[in-house]
Amino acid sequence: MKRIFPFLVIALLAFTGCQSTGPRPDINISMADEGALQSLAELEEAVVRLDAAGASSEALAGVRRQAAALQGTVADNAFEALLAAWSGRLYLMEGRSSDAQREYRRSQSLSPLNIPSQVLSFRLEPDLSRRSSMIDRGLETERSSGELFIERGRVLFDLNRFAESVAAFDTAFVLLVGKPFYEDAYRVFRDKAWELRNLQQGTDTRTVAIAGQGEITWRDLIEITKNETDLFRFITAGRDWPAETIFAQLLDRAFIPYIQDAALTEWPSSRPLSSEVVLRSGAAWFLWHLNAENRANRGLLTRYSARLANTPNAQSPIPDISLSSPFIDSVLGCVESEFISLPDGRNFMPNTRVRGSDFLAMIRKL
Repeated sequence: MKRIFPFLVIALLAFTGCQSTGPRPDINISMADEGALQSLAELEEAVVRLDAAGASSEALAGVRRQAAALQGTVADNAFEALLAAWSGRLYLMEGRSSDAQREYRRSQSLSPLNIPSQVLSFRLEPDLSRRSSMIDRGLETERSSGELFIERGRVLFDLNRFAESVAAFDTAFVLLVGKPFYEDAYRVFRDKAWELRNLQQGTDTRTVAIAGQGEITWRDLIEITKNETDLFRFITAGRDWPAETIFAQLLDRAFIPYIQDAALTEWPSSRPLSSEVVLRSGAAWFLWHLNAENRANRGLLTRYSARLANTPNAQSPIPDISLSSPFIDSVLGCVESEFISLPDGRNFMPNTRVRGSDFLAMIRKL
């Protein structure tokens, strides 16, 4: 048997994901050299990045070639076990679950406690609740495994347990500081979970989907309002009307502005479509009119403009919303009532598109 330098032994142990200080008799270190370990590290990074971002068939084929090139290059159980586990992850992305199962069994037969093999076993479980339980059991013995915390963050995200998902990802990123590509790859999931952290488990699936969007339409806005509140009862009387029907009713009753440009002083004649993207100006108009209706106080719709009209040399308290804007009452009302905040503490930024999670927070405040 070749003699291995200590730093190579340490490096190979790191690739197994082993975090405990006790002996691991399942790992047989023999002939892995520095070049092979580097190639395995590159394969791990490639698989992780594909897993997080999604992969084209071309990209998958390229990484599959990386894995194939390492086959049979090192006569070492631990090395081959890790290679089989990463190959199994690739098979899952390729839609070949039976091949992924085969690679999992091979990895386990060579080195049953390696972390990539555990992760593969989680991915092979289609039931998210059972997968979550498997991960939790794995973490009972591998509390310092960043890879397992990544998996916990992913499954909690899919279970709509977003606040817990954030915590899992943050822990993982600290533990995987030596492998920054994990944070690069999964940061998007962590940040999306942060946006949705106030959603409760069991929230309507359509609401969850819309809340995760970077922009919403009038149809989306209506869906969230209908699913999460009873503020449309004055229109629907509790009946489950489709979004398009509610949109038409809201438009006829002036709950939706014909245009969202806060700088204009006259409405156009053309009616907006339910597929139009909602801006902050439009969201303010909708919320303030809905608020006035549900409080049975239509005077709220002119409260601020009437007051300012009787004030000598009056100026708008929000610089980017003029006194002549049709949106002045809606914007001032929503800001004063704290339905909508000023992004920079001064300006309203009326032309900014509304994110799904932002509107959900607004409607819940109302």
